[in-house]
Amino acid sequence: MEGGSNLELQIEQLLNVEKQMRLAGDVAGTKKAVTDILQLCFEARAWKILNEQIVVLSKRRGQLKQAVTSMVQQAMQYIDETPDLETRIELIKTLNNVSAGKIYVEIERARLVKKLAKIKEEQGLIAEAADLMQEIAVETFGAMAKTEKIAFILEQVRLCLDREDYVRAQILSRKISPRVFDADTSKEKKKPKEGDNMVEEAPADIPSILELKRIYYELMIRYYSHNNDYIEICRCYKAIYDIPSVRENPDQWIPILRKICWYLILAPHDPMQSSLLNSTLEDKNLSEIQNFRLMLKQLVTMEVIQWTALWNAYKDEFENEKNMLGGSLGDKAAEDLKQRIIEHNILVVSKYYSRITLKRLAELLCLSIQEAEKHLSEMVVSKALVAKIDRPMGVVSFQIAKDSNDILNSWAVNLEKLLDLVEKSCHQIHKETMVHKAALKV
Repeated sequence: MEGGSNLELQIEQLLNVEKQMRLAGDVAGTKKAVTDILQLCFEARAWKILNEQIVVLSKRRGQLKQAVTSMVQQAMQYIDETPDLETRIELIKTLNNVSAGKIYVEIERARLVKKLAKIKEEQGLIAEAADLMQEIAVETFGAMAKTEKIAFILEQVRLCLDREDYVRAQILSRKISPRVFDADTSKEKKKPKEGDNMVEEAPADIPSILELKRIYYELMIRYYSHNNDYIEICRCYKAIYDIPSVRENPDQWIPILRKICWYLILAPHDPMQSSLLNSTLEDKNLSEIQNFRLMLKQLVTMEVIQWTALWNAYKDEFENEKNMLGGSLGDKAAEDLKQRIIEHNILVVSKYYSRITLKRLAELLCLSIQEAEKHLSEMVVSKALVAKIDRPMGVVSFQIAKDSNDILNSWAVNLEKLLDLVEKSCHQIHKETMVHKAALKV
């Protein structure tokens, strides 16, 4: 009890000192008095009094901003020294309330909220943790280091994905521009000019920009996997594959390159997919996984692929990828793979035939007539190709219906060619007669 009254006496004396300094406008003196009060409470392990003093000091009339900042920073160092979880949460909440609405301690508040969210997550309260993190809009903090901002937003995205709130996860992920990760980190930082806002250094536990790039794309893969957006998943893996540390380590890039190949094959045929397919085929590293190179080559070659032969050859690879840790090929992927091969085959047939019977088309696709018609109709609806089916005759026509202007243009071109030929023939005949006339005269 005597220790307690002694502590109160010392605090009382320091509060008087703090008042004199504050009224005199002495920044250094006020800061020292404030931090000394907190240090006394900490050394006495009087956590309840510490919380009370933080609130009291922050509410004192005309309290200096610098004093509040140094008080919050000082108290944050005590968080990890707390004896139990309850005391820790209480201290974080106190500091959170004190720093709320004060722009000069916004970074400290963001860090406090992150700590509190981590505790909530460990307790299994993911929804609460996500709600806490979403209250803070770090993208508006001018003084916060870029890497810390990105790490904070990525944490917000991760918690949203954990609670399966995919819409909010996408909104938050758009706050990060992928171009940030491609910025040259080796360039020397410019010295801030006089009057510029000083940007704080990021704490030691914040990952580097390239590590953040990997975390960002791994989170985006989780988001796109929810929608089975194969081409976007492929682009994310491609971005991870281009990270220098990944490119240098074959144990890392080989599994990623395999995933790139699988998702390229699963992605619907469009210009972006074709571009990625060709750029991947040009990659020298692909020769390390020869069977995948052959599979991509088959897709580029305009030849019909036999589904059963392909599935038998790659079934084990596909199952391994599916069962592998981190393998995100879902159950739907096997059906989608078959669908892509059928689409490829229909495109190949449309290149070689202008008209074909449904029966022959079904034979080429290894499907029944009804299934062949269904897949063909789906491709026509999605505008992947132009075709017309004459059902009574059982004939498919891949010819593009021309409008009257096109017909007239082609007719005019043909007429021009014909007149050219007539003119050339006349010229040749004229030439021959001239030669014969000359010979007769001689």
